[in-house]
Amino acid sequence: MALPRHAEPPDGGWGWMIVAGCFLVTICTRAVTRCISIFFVEFQAYFGQDYARTAWIHSIVDCATMLCAPLGSLISNHVSCQVGIMLGGLLASAGLILSSFATSLEHLYLSLGVLTGLGFALCYSPAIAMVGKYFNKRKALAYGIAMSGSGIGTFILAPVVQLLIEQFSWRGALLILGGFVLNLCVCGALMRPIALKEDHKTTPEFLEQDYVPRAQKGDLKQVSICSPSIKAWSRECLCYCSWKEYDFLLMPGFMVLAVSILFMAYGCSPLFVYLVPYALSVGVSHHQAAFLMSILGVIDIIGNVTFGWLTDRRCLKKHRHFCYLFAVGMDGLCCLFLPILQNFPLLVPFSFTFGYFDGAYVTLIPVVTADVVGTSSLSSALGVVYFLHAIPYLVSPPVAGWLVDTTGSYTASFLLCGFSMIFSSTLLCFARLAKKIKRRHLQSLTNDTGTKQHIWTNGAIAYSVTAELDQKDVEFLAVDTNSYSNR
Repeated sequence: MALPRHAEPPDGGWGWMIVAGCFLVTICTRAVTRCISIFFVEFQAYFGQDYARTAWIHSIVDCATMLCAPLGSLISNHVSCQVGIMLGGLLASAGLILSSFATSLEHLYLSLGVLTGLGFALCYSPAIAMVGKYFNKRKALAYGIAMSGSGIGTFILAPVVQLLIEQFSWRGALLILGGFVLNLCVCGALMRPIALKEDHKTTPEFLEQDYVPRAQKGDLKQVSICSPSIKAWSRECLCYCSWKEYDFLLMPGFMVLAVSILFMAYGCSPLFVYLVPYALSVGVSHHQAAFLMSILGVIDIIGNVTFGWLTDRRCLKKHRHFCYLFAVGMDGLCCLFLPILQNFPLLVPFSFTFGYFDGAYVTLIPVVTADVVGTSSLSSALGVVYFLHAIPYLVSPPVAGWLVDTTGSYTASFLLCGFSMIFSSTLLCFARLAKKIKRRHLQSLTNDTGTKQHIWTNGAIAYSVTAELDQKDVEFLAVDTNSYSNR
């Protein structure tokens, strides 16, 4: 059955059900991943291992989730978003249930790390991309509500998981979480596909001219499907479409964003692993340490929604990139001050501040990505963006754990995280400033030569220049494909 084709995203209607489904997906994936840090002390005590080896569990979950994100996008694009999310829910649930029978850390690496992380990957990026397909004018607000599931889930699940560990041990808590994440299958059922006109990819004209005779273009049924020329045409068309799906990888704007995300991901991951152990090391009780995660989670919600709403306002809509990098930089500053906060009353304001700006930039990641690559490539681009999180998520917690084991203090670990996030923000800031300077320089040149500037729908800047040749006005077109506009 053909899907109804929309000229533009509907900005409402069933889109709000998509937001609700994505909200539940973020609870079952990102919030559950954050709550694994509550098991850190239990795993360390039960298996008698050091910080670095125990930290690999959380690292592998995060790494598998992000590393396999392109696989989730591939299944969503070529099979169905619904199928991908339901399959992911089954895999994640199986991983958590098998983890409750673990007899070693290596067992947890495979079940809780690889299998659960793979399941989360099949759910996370497709659900987020679906929100972008249903919303345009209120995209940041929709993402703010959808991504707030991570904060709400952390706020609710952190004390619940601590209570489950006390009542049923860590094995019982993992078993119950395994049943809980089966709700991802329900979320998948809500993801009704939508067809937009910009998603419709017609056959490239040069392929038609090479392989399909003009007389047969009107009626392709007359062409034998066994014809060698048609088979060759099909292969080239498939290769062309596959390349067009990932042609955003060569965009300069996307390259800079990718490098920035690598440093941002390295800085943000260890804090969620070591906040509870650090709080316990400075004399905070188990319940207060879990409460810090709850505070971080609920303030994360406020950051999601308020930043999403604010950046949809006309005055800030053109400055989403700067709002994003401001939030990342503030989180980096919070990490730099964390080593001097050594009691519960001081750690509470930290959780407020870090949680707010964490929610802010997490909301803006898909929005900024969509501004760079466009809505039609958003699913594939998000798969790549979350894939780039994989290596930092895998490496940073064990490196931070090694620093703790070596120095006997959390100071070096938190300072490294802070400087990494600040560098990420600074890099993107300089890139944006350089782009604005280049654009102004080009505009000044066009004003001097009488050039008329046009902005194409794909972001390229075109110039229609009038010159004199043999007393005649000759108009030609020069296209600067290396410049992109977010207007």
